[in-house]
Amino acid sequence: MTTAELLLHPIRLRIVQALLGERMLTTADLRAELPDVPPATLYRQIAALVEGEVLEVAAERKVRGAFERTYRLRMANAHIGPEDAAGLSAEEHRQAFMTFVASLLADFDRYLARDDVDLGRDGVGYRQVAMYLNDEEFQDFLKDLRAVLTARLGNQPAPGRTRRILSTIVMPS
Repeated sequence: MTTAELLLHPIRLRIVQALLGERMLTTADLRAELPDVPPATLYRQIAALVEGEVLEVAAERKVRGAFERTYRLRMANAHIGPEDAAGLSAEEHRQAFMTFVASLLADFDRYLARDDVDLGRDGVGYRQVAMYLNDEEFQDFLKDLRAVLTARLGNQPAPGRTRRILSTIVMPS
């Protein structure tokens, strides 16, 4: 299975997203995060991600005669690189993008289903902007954006901090 096939499955993508931010979760934690996913399906998809080396077992402990595993992302393997992307057909890219967008819609729907929704307080937003950039200016923009993100990606969970997901789509018009 290619990295793209592995990561762009809707349930596996949600598992990967749940572990973003250097989180380490047990299968029970993942079941709590993805309550709509049947347990057998969840276990099967976790196994596929472990086999594909996207997830690794960070810890293991014995609980009532069974082993409880704690998983973490192997970030180096949790993305579709330029070579993998270049090997996809237009239809495969279309399918991958639809999976990504469907995942965004599902995340937003789960957010809206909460009892305490306040888009302003939570900093929720979505917008499009247009920029006119030549290739060099675009690379500079990406470098600047990486620097802004990198400065914050190391933040650990702490009181007063909320886990926030930033999703980006960049394309020429």
